[in-house]
Amino acid sequence: MEVIPIKLTVLGCWAPYPRVSGACSGYLLQEAGRNLLIEAGNGILARLLQHIDLEELDAVILSHLHPDHIMDIYSLRHAIEAANREGRMQRRIPLYLPTGPAEDFDRIKGFNKAFVVQIIEDLPEPGTAEIAGFKVVFVPGKHNLPVFSMSIEGKKKLVYSGDTAYNPELIHLAQGADLFLCEASGQDKDADYLKENHLTARQAGQLAQRAGAKTLMITHFYPEYSLSELQQQAEAGFGQAVEVAREGATIQL
Repeated sequence: MEVIPIKLTVLGCWAPYPRVSGACSGYLLQEAGRNLLIEAGNGILARLLQHIDLEELDAVILSHLHPDHIMDIYSLRHAIEAANREGRMQRRIPLYLPTGPAEDFDRIKGFNKAFVVQIIEDLPEPGTAEIAGFKVVFVPGKHNLPVFSMSIEGKKKLVYSGDTAYNPELIHLAQGADLFLCEASGQDKDADYLKENHLTARQAGQLAQRAGAKTLMITHFYPEYSLSELQQQAEAGFGQAVEVAREGATIQL
């Protein structure tokens, strides 16, 4: 029997703004014909449509509601509404998101012609749901907005950090992950500045090492930084080679 791998495609990896011709956070997870979009940052919709037709999208997860993670949800809303209006789709897309800040949540919640909104905080304990055929477990992160890290399991296990400061609960969530997709927002010199909201590349490596993750891919890069330097610092924390998220890159689990 043919084994169909889980595939992750990086649609965007920059924060809080993209490099020239780049895009902010967005990832497409695929297995056995199922398509899950994780994050919808600036510029990711055009890249998503390079890989799947809109009608093939099964669900969307937003880890939190900062602009660099949600701006293309507005474009996606219009695309889904148009597809339904024109008969190319006959359904709304499940959209999982946290509730704050209220202004952004209330606006997105109103897009009910395009999405079936599911509130992450209202999921049964311990924050578990079946989404697009994947088992997803959400754990609160440490950030200046409500944010959730998540474990996504099909035949393999992907863990995505979302935006978070160092969080021991993330080590538990990422135990034995086949792929740990982790933010690496800064260099060693930024540790004090980032300590309440984000991880350095070295801290991402340390989290992955303590969790026993099989593969670490770092992402969520400040666009003015050298990716090779972030990779080196992440590898120093992880103790082995580290993948670097690059737009259009795919990795099979």
